[in-house]
Amino acid sequence: MWIYITSAITLIVGAVGGFFAGVYYLRKQLEKMQSDPAMLQEMAKKMGYNMNKQQLNKAQQMMKKQKFR
Repeated sequence: MWIYITSAITLIVGAVGGFFAGVYYLRKQLEKMQSDPAMLQEMAKKMGYNMNKQQLNKAQQMMKKQKFR
């Protein structure tokens, strides 16, 4: 019985820890994109968009207004 309880607790702790680690990683990546236009353009290309300089600058300004913390 203790094996099942320990397994369930470990699963829950791992899932919660993984979630917070993923959120932390995503926030760091978004903060890097704010200052690196090449990274932002690469992400847009992966999503199928081709952004010109004006669109890239506008997207960067919008991201700078967001608070990721």
